[in-house]
Amino acid sequence: MIAPFLTRLDRYVLRQLLAALLATTGGLAALIWLTQSLRFVSLVVDRGLSFRVFVQLTSLLIPSFVAVILPITTFVVVQFVYQRLSTDRELTVMRAAGLPPSAIARPGLYCAGIAVALSYVLNIWIVPASYHSFREYEFEIRNKMAAFLLQEGVFTPVSPTMTVYIRTRDRDGTLHGILVQDDRQKNSRATILAEHGHLESSGDVPRVVLYNGSREEIDRQTGRLNVLTFTRNTIDLAASSKDDDIRYRDATEMSLNELMHPDPRFVQARDIGKFAVEAHRRLSAPLTAFSFAMVALVAVLSGAFSRHGNIARPLAAIMTVVGLLALGLVEQSVAARTPALIPLIWLQAILPGLICCAMLFWPELGSGRRTARAAPPNALAAE
Repeated sequence: MIAPFLTRLDRYVLRQLLAALLATTGGLAALIWLTQSLRFVSLVVDRGLSFRVFVQLTSLLIPSFVAVILPITTFVVVQFVYQRLSTDRELTVMRAAGLPPSAIARPGLYCAGIAVALSYVLNIWIVPASYHSFREYEFEIRNKMAAFLLQEGVFTPVSPTMTVYIRTRDRDGTLHGILVQDDRQKNSRATILAEHGHLESSGDVPRVVLYNGSREEIDRQTGRLNVLTFTRNTIDLAASSKDDDIRYRDATEMSLNELMHPDPRFVQARDIGKFAVEAHRRLSAPLTAFSFAMVALVAVLSGAFSRHGNIARPLAAIMTVVGLLALGLVEQSVAARTPALIPLIWLQAILPGLICCAMLFWPELGSGRRTARAAPPNALAAE
């Protein structure tokens, strides 16, 4: 693919960069997934779901983790690999062979370009789709799926306001000894008992059909117990109210077109700024991978070589990246309230990279111009 456009030395450095980028990004994403997925353990355990469901649910968050950490790992990898090349005197040999800074930095720029392209794919297509699937799956678990996983002899909270108990379950799915504590209406909390019943689904809404039972409520005004017997009754086991059946979409799961042109029927005026910031963040965030890589290249390739090493430049590079990350968070928060400041998001993503390019490559360009001006006219004609 890109190999024919690279020298052997470029391919040697680029292989190290890409291997380190893959290992670092994968390892850090796995660590973040492990820590963040603990938040959903109670959701899965309380509803009696399997480990497979837990993995399926939390794995949908991995693309969003990768999209966030990829610019940071790009900086770390470029800084580490080039610092190691400097420590092993390989950069010294490259300079002694007459390679200019642009040639030495070329593998790092290729690595940054790959990270930028991958970040765009993640931010524009993969992350919104995966996060939308995650929210849909989580909503299904919280409101629908758990109702079909009733366990024998266990009080199962199918929703925050409803608990179901069954004594036994037959092979054909028939439930025996059913107790339902229905607290969806605060003023008329009921306890429902039934001899037997079965589960069914109507429009993706789980329901339990009860036979030969009673519904017991306490009248709060008189304190009397009201008992209603029934031969057949149907109870929804989904959410506690109609509003709970509606899942409002988050800005993270919307497409870029929806963020740039929100439907005023479903979007409040106060959220339009937040959607605009999210759209510009998706378009500008991948460019930070290039800027961070340039910060690392300037830290390693600029300045004089020190035999004893130089901790000041790498430390300054790390502090610069940390400062840029903090500044980006502040800018997004402020721009959400003041949309006129959205261009600052682009400046934070692009300007550091341009400044580092000028610092690293401008002396080389200036010396090239001076050499061309100093060359005799007959030499230029011969060329």
